[in-house]
Amino acid sequence: MKILMVCLGNICRSPLAEGIMKTKVPGSFVVDSAGTISMHEGEHPDKRAVKIAANHNIDISKQRSRPITRKDFETFDKIYCMDIDVLQDVVSKTRNEEERQKISLFLEVLGDHENAEVPDPYWGDMSDFEKVFQLLDRGCDAIKNQIPKS
Repeated sequence: MKILMVCLGNICRSPLAEGIMKTKVPGSFVVDSAGTISMHEGEHPDKRAVKIAANHNIDISKQRSRPITRKDFETFDKIYCMDIDVLQDVVSKTRNEEERQKISLFLEVLGDHENAEVPDPYWGDMSDFEKVFQLLDRGCDAIKNQIPKS
């Protein structure tokens, strides 16, 4: 299975989601992250995201920001978006219904469709990053539990 996590700049939420998910699935899985903008392309995750992940024994320090590409729609089985604006942007890049079916809001896996957005902690403090980490951890557990056992 190939899973892509997507947020706006690919420096806070999606790198954390990628790091968390990689700790929950077998090594045969491919987990990556991307952003809908290229403003931070090539940069490492936000220092606060790196610190929060490290506090939970997850190393995301070597990740690099990248924008989502056309090839991602062919490569990945599931594309999880962190908020509605990101979802709409990702959906707008699809070419067909098959690609659209791969895309969903990340937190919808928890069953609460009214609160399905992962807040962007970029303008917040460390407590905001910790809250986001906890949301992402719960969501990654739910995704892992939805994956068919082979």
